[in-house]
Amino acid sequence: MKCYVYKSLKKEETFLYLDEKDHFNLLPDGLLTLFGKPSFVLEFELTPDRVLAQADAKQVMADLHEHGYYLQFPPQDLKRS
Repeated sequence: MKCYVYKSLKKEETFLYLDEKDHFNLLPDGLLTLFGKPSFVLEFELTPDRVLAQADAKQVMADLHEHGYYLQFPPQDLKRS
């Protein structure tokens, strides 16, 4: 499946994956307000066994199939004081 990735210009390290390029009309009300203007960064073929840096490919595919988008938040800081 084709996947289109956009970065948030408002929220650092936050990415939006879509199943169609520039298909923002399926997003919930207010999501783009919080996300900010999307900036296109990448198009690639997503498969269940594809290794993604900060997301599970199967979960991304499931969300794309069910909702038409997947929202990737910044990684949590796992360092402890």
